[in-house]
Amino acid sequence: MKTKIQELRKKNKVTQEELAAAMGVTRQTIISLENGKYNASLQLAFKIARFFGKSIEEIFLFEEEE
Repeated sequence: MKTKIQELRKKNKVTQEELAAAMGVTRQTIISLENGKYNASLQLAFKIARFFGKSIEEIFLFEEEE
C-alpha cells in the first residue's frame, strides 16, 4: 500500500523519530510504512491521519490487486 506519510512528515518538518514517538511505535515501523513494506493497522492509520489532520484516504492509497 502506498502512503503519503513521508511527504506529509517532511512538509510538516516532523522527523521519523518524532512521528514514531507520537504514534507509540518504533522508527523502524515508520520507515516500513513509508517504504510500503508494512500496512498500518486500522488503529495506527487513524492515529496518523489525526496527527496530520487528514482523512485515512488522503494518506493511505489503496490499490486493489488484480
